[in-house]
Amino acid sequence: MVHTSLDVVDEKISAMGKALVDQRELYLGLLYPTEDYKVYGYVTNSKVKFVMVVDSSNPALRDNEIRSMFRKLHNSYTDVMCNPFYNPGDRIQSRAFDSMVTSMMIQVC
Repeated sequence: MVHTSLDVVDEKISAMGKALVDQRELYLGLLYPTEDYKVYGYVTNSKVKFVMVVDSSNPALRDNEIRSMFRKLHNSYTDVMCNPFYNPGDRIQSRAFDSMVTSMMIQVC
């Protein structure tokens, strides 16, 4: 399901073309709905892809909440990447990042 969603992300990016470069926020919205899950996507300006899989039966999650969650995730990810002691490509070992992701997961459930 996630691999299929990444293909949809690539299709949306190529379809947007030059307009994609001009946008600051690259929330792609719903990528792949199934009976049990919904998959949403987000791409940063540096082409980092975030994919979020949520339960379809959760009516509390609307597009605005998902967009807000992606913004928080992107901001936290940026904080990790800006750390001078982080080596790009290494596993993220940040307590702040882990606690932010955990709090988002608890909020969704």
